[in-house]
Parts: sequence; C-alpha cells; structure tokens
Amino acid sequence: MIMRKSIIFSAIFSVFLFSSQLLAQTGVVKGRVYDQKNNEPLPFVNIIVDGKPTLGTTSDVDGNYTLSGVDPGYVRLIASFVGYQRFTTSDFLVTRSHPVFIDIPMNEAAVTLEDVVIKPEAFVRKEESPLSLQTLSIQEIERSPGANRDISKVVQSLPGVAQTVSFRNDLIVRGGGPGENSFYLDGVEIPNINHFATQGASGGPVGIINTDLIRQVDLYTGSFPAKRGNALSSVMELYQVDGNREKFGGRFSIGSSDVGLTLDGPISKNSSLVFSIRRSYLQLLFTALKLPFLPTYNDYQLKYKINFKNRDQLTLISIGALDKSKLNTGIKDPDAGQTYILGYLPEYNQWSYTIGLVYTHFRKRGYDNWVVSRSMLDNEEIKYRNNVRVPDSLLLNYKSREIASRIRYENVTELSKWKINYGAGLDFVEYKNQTFQKVFLEDQLRTLDYSSYLSFFRWHLQGQVTRNFFKEKLELSLGIRMDANSYARRMTNLLNQLSPRFSASYAFTDKWFLNFNIGRYYQLPAYTSLGFRGNNGTLVNDSLGIKYISSDQVALGVEFLPRRSSRISVEGFYKGYSHYPFSLIDSISMASKGGDYGAVGAEPVTSTSSGRAYGFEVLYRDVDLFKFNVILSYTFVRSEFTNAFGDYIPSAWDNRNLFNITVGRKFKYNWEIGAKWRFAGGSPYTPYDLDKSSLVAAWDAQGRGYLDYAKFNTLRLSSFNQLDIRVDKGFYFKKWSLMFYIDVQNILNFQAELPDILINTQPDGSVVKYTDPEGNERYELRTIPNRTGTILPSIGIMIDF
Repeated sequence: MIMRKSIIFSAIFSVFLFSSQLLAQTGVVKGRVYDQKNNEPLPFVNIIVDGKPTLGTTSDVDGNYTLSGVDPGYVRLIASFVGYQRFTTSDFLVTRSHPVFIDIPMNEAAVTLEDVVIKPEAFVRKEESPLSLQTLSIQEIERSPGANRDISKVVQSLPGVAQTVSFRNDLIVRGGGPGENSFYLDGVEIPNINHFATQGASGGPVGIINTDLIRQVDLYTGSFPAKRGNALSSVMELYQVDGNREKFGGRFSIGSSDVGLTLDGPISKNSSLVFSIRRSYLQLLFTALKLPFLPTYNDYQLKYKINFKNRDQLTLISIGALDKSKLNTGIKDPDAGQTYILGYLPEYNQWSYTIGLVYTHFRKRGYDNWVVSRSMLDNEEIKYRNNVRVPDSLLLNYKSREIASRIRYENVTELSKWKINYGAGLDFVEYKNQTFQKVFLEDQLRTLDYSSYLSFFRWHLQGQVTRNFFKEKLELSLGIRMDANSYARRMTNLLNQLSPRFSASYAFTDKWFLNFNIGRYYQLPAYTSLGFRGNNGTLVNDSLGIKYISSDQVALGVEFLPRRSSRISVEGFYKGYSHYPFSLIDSISMASKGGDYGAVGAEPVTSTSSGRAYGFEVLYRDVDLFKFNVILSYTFVRSEFTNAFGDYIPSAWDNRNLFNITVGRKFKYNWEIGAKWRFAGGSPYTPYDLDKSSLVAAWDAQGRGYLDYAKFNTLRLSSFNQLDIRVDKGFYFKKWSLMFYIDVQNILNFQAELPDILINTQPDGSVVKYTDPEGNERYELRTIPNRTGTILPSIGIMIDF
C-alpha cells in the first residue's frame, strides 16, 4: 500500500515538473520606441532582454518593434541607439496568453558619444532630484514578502521610511508626520491611497491602489521637484500600465483580504482601457474570528488613453473607494479587550474618488501638459454610549466632506544642455463639516455642536531649470515654487511662500557620485483645522492666525555604482520645521497626531510649533547579486518637536533605528522565493492621566482613558522586529495563466509591545464605581497587557486570461 502511494506521488510529481517545463513556452513583447521630449518615433533602435543579449530585435521605421521567444515571467528590456542614452525598462510580466505592450521612451545624449560619462541605467537618476529618490518596479511590489501586494506596505522597506507596530499604512518618512505626503497617479493628484483613511493625514489599514494597474512607483523622500508642492516629507508618483492594444484580456485575483477583477483591451485603433474593481471579504473573516469590528471595503481604478497621431494624447484617470465598518455587537461573552474596543470605537462610513484628464501636446523640443481633476472625500463617524442607539446616548455624530477641483499646466522644454520646466495651477476647495460630540474639557463635560462650510482658492507658480556641465559630469538644477490661497489675507501673497530649491550632482567617475540638495518647502494645514468652528460659528483657527507650515531641508549623499545592477548610497539629512500647528487642548505639536483612525485636526491650533528631524541612511540595492534581488537599508533618525515651553521633545515617530533587508530569487520552472526582515527601535509613548480617566463623566465621553500630555512621550516601547517569507509559482498556458503565492508574516511569532490598555471593567466583567472625598463619581480602573503579533499565513491566486 505504501509502495503504491509512493508510485502515485512520484507520478504526480513528475507530471507536475514536466507540465512546468511544457507550459513555460515563450511569449511576445510589442511596443513603440520614441523620443521622450517630442514623442517622435525612433527607428532602428536595438532592443534586447536584460540578461539575454542574444534575444533581441530592432524597431522599424515607425518605431514599432516585436520581440518573440521571451520566456514567461518578469523581464526587463534594454534599448540602445546612437546619440541617445541607453534605457532599461521597469520589470513587466510576460505570459503566453497575449502579447505585452511596452513603450520605450529615450532621451538624447547631451554630448557626443566619446565624451559622455556612461552611467548605469538600472536605477533611476533624475537631474532635479539626484538623491532622496527610490524607484520600485512592479515585480518588487508584487513579490514583496509580508506586503500582500499593498504599495503602502512595500515602501516601508525603503530607507527613511518607518513602519508602525500597529501595522497601519501610515507613511512616516524621515521623522515627519503622516500628513506630510502627497500622491500622484499618472500626474493626477489623489488625496490619499488608503481605505478607511485618517482624514487630515494619509494613513489607513489597507491600500486603495490595485497593483494590477501599476508599472512603477517613484518615492521622493526629499529633493522635491518644483512641479510638486504641498508636501514636507514625501512625494509618491505612481505610474500605470496602458491597456492591451490588440485584444481584451484580464486578471481575476483572490488576495489575503479581497477579490478583484481587472479588464484591459483596445477601445479603438488608437485607444485602450484598463479597469479594475475589488471587494473585501474581511467582514466574513472577522465575524468567524469574533473580532469586535467588521470592515468592508470596495474600490475601482481605471485608465483610458487615446493617441491622436504622434502629437497629442488624452488620458482619463479615475480611482475611488467605498468603505464601511460596523461593530460586532453580537459577540457572546466578550473578553476584556473586545469589550474595550466595542466601548470606544465608532462606526465608519467613508467614500472617496478622484477623476482627472491629462492632455499632452508634443512639440519639437518638448511638450505641454494640461491636467484637470476633481477629488472628493466623504467621511462619517457615529458612536453611542454602550452602543445603545437612543438619542440620549449619542456621543459622536461626525459628517465631513472635502472637495478639490484642480487645473494645472506644465511646460517642459529641452534646449541643447538646458531642461526647462515651468507651470501654474489653480484649485477650488470646499470643506463641509457637521459635528456633534461630547467632550470632557477643563474638568467638565461639554458639547461641541457646529456646522461648517468653507470654500477658497489655492494657486501656485513654479519653474525649474536644469543644465549639465563638463561633459555631463556636473548637473545643476534650480527650482522656485510659490503657493498662496484665499483662505486668509495673510496667505494671499505668493512671495510669502517662496520656495526655492537647488540640487547638484558631480560624477567623479562613471561609478562615484556626490549629490546635494537644499530647499524650503511649504504645506497648507489640514482642511479639518482650517474649517474648525466653535459653537458660535467663528472659524477658530483663522482667528488664531493659522498659516502655512514651512520646512527647510538639506541632504548630502555619496553614491557608488559598482555594477550596472547594483547601487550603494549614504545620505545625511536635516529637516527644520516652522509654524507647525500646535494643539491648544493637548499642548503638543500636531506632527505627532494622525496615526489613529477617524479624523485629526478638528480642534483649536496655533501655528507656533517648531520641529527638527535629522539622521542618515545607508542603502544597498542589487537586482542581480548571484541571481538574488536585494534591498538592504539602515536609517538613523531623530524626530523632535517643541512643547508649550519651547523645549524639543521626541515626536511619536522618533524610532531612531530602522533596518530592513529584502531578498528574492527566481528558480527554475517559474518558482520564486523571497524573505523580508524588519527592525524598528522602540517608539515613544505617553502614560495615562489616571486622575482624569477615572472620572465617570470623562470616561463615558470617549469610552477610554486620557493621556497625560504633561508627560508626553516620556516612555518608550521595546524594539520591534518581524520576518516574513513568500513563495510564488506561475503556470503559463497558451490562453491563460495561473499564479499563486503563499505569504507568511511574522514567521518567528515575535510579540510586539504596545502601551498597556486602561479599562474600566473588572476580571469578572463587572464595572465598579465609587465616590471620592471631593464628591466626584469615579470608575475603578485597571490595565491589561497589550501585545500584538502572530504567525499570519495567507494565500493569493491570480488568473490571467
């Protein structure tokens, strides 16, 4: 019997291996090679598969090419042409089921071939941002262990980017707050990239962006180009794929938390469409696990592109989300932790969208971009005491909406060694808020009950000039940006928000570079702060003189490129903050807020806080280290902001030490294995104010304890580390493909420390009240340990057709 089973198993295994070899037959790559500045086709360009120099082709007189015989899986192409800089594409997936279309933009070499400094092109280098820029290919995003194809989690492996122990998607860059980032999808600004987004910041538990539509992500952690504003910590540029030009296809996927469908194909001879929808099944999973909250999210994403010959392009971009979270009040005999969460957590309804049009007109020496877009975020929260839905038990009823209608113009012109970029933009902003909230302030229970409507214009001018010298060894870039708005008279003058920036890069050899950037950047405070009103209807923070936040930043780095596939860099940075909003209720800088759910900023603030974040980063990247793809980064960072006395104290993001290593390798028969290990120094935290928290009126107002802000961030958690692994396998059939992965997060089962939870229930579930000598009614409180972390396996399946 045992022998029979062994024979059967061996037969199945042999068939499996044979089918893997049989199915892995070749695919086709098609596309167009063109001059990036004017979209003119480039004929007779040599195109090869990276790593396989004998597998290649040449573009025809119209710049079109067809490359057959490409093995299924992720590949890159290298294009070379006399008089142009060699170009390497991002990774893309090749299957047998349909051709892949990859267009290749190329830039003219500014000097003659014999004079040019040959620079390895495996990593993106931009003259206006020669440092503090990282690029992720779709393969690195798709295959990142522990990230489950979520871009917000993937970028946490990059230098300067922290991860929070709460496992949210807050983007914490170089010690800045989660509200200091901006995001662009194919050049269209989107307000956030997460479901259940924290209004007034940028974080959330899971990302909105569907990686099925993404081809590349650029993350600027400093050295921002002048065309991108309203950011102090990072700018994320997301670039989408184009739809298939020959026939319709798609992908059906099941991930760790959602199911999705992506369709793409031609709409006409010159246009294509790619569209996706996703829906989560977390509500079913959380019900089975008896978790106290039941979230459901939905999202869509689309790109429609039409080409009008070679001179004009029109692209329609849209992305949106619908999120709902309700409480699981049907849990029988909830434990202390479940009771605590049910006691304070509101129910959420949130939906958002962005829709934009990008019109590009190419000229002989450049192009013009017109971008028109509209974004909306609608956020609702509601909470009843003890979750009893009667009017007298209402603690919070929050309804808010943010709308931004934008138009932006950009001109890019290249003249010999000069590259000139200038433009302008105009936004019309609307903010609505209707709030009813019970709050305990100044030792008494108060009621906030106000409605707010706010509308104003924002505008900006920007320009940047870039030039190379000494046979391209020295590159200099000078940019200027000015922002203003009509919210208040003090912010209407563009010169008051003059934002200069300067970058320099010097190539000592073709392998060693010295890079530098200095600049001043401005960001408008959150709309929740600008639109906050008192019960008498006045704009509280307008009367308190709220203004733009400013940050002076400098970065210096050395870069070494030992091989075309590898990069080593060391960067030091300093960020000085001025006019940061300061909470008058909690007496802390708003920079330390925004890492929780709901909304942040709807409170009285003054623009009086200062801050500083400084440190250094070490990065080693190699896309082919003995066939391994390696990302290794270490960041030392200090983040401090002033308190009410003007003293610098650690912010919530003062982790100090961050270390990440991600390793992946392809094997035969379309297997791939990856691992990621993360380490973060302990975050500072604040003890509870036990005297205030124990008051019945205070506790009942918010269902949990109050922090002692006089001792803000005087305690520190233990350090955190986590090891994730992932295994991928692909089957490539003639008309369809099957790919699956197994992802195991925290395989070492590390238990991360979080601040203890203060609760008002006893071990037997009872609630004990007493009256103190002053006649105040109080709860008997206790703390329970709060540790998080478990081995979390998940499976993903993707079917391409």
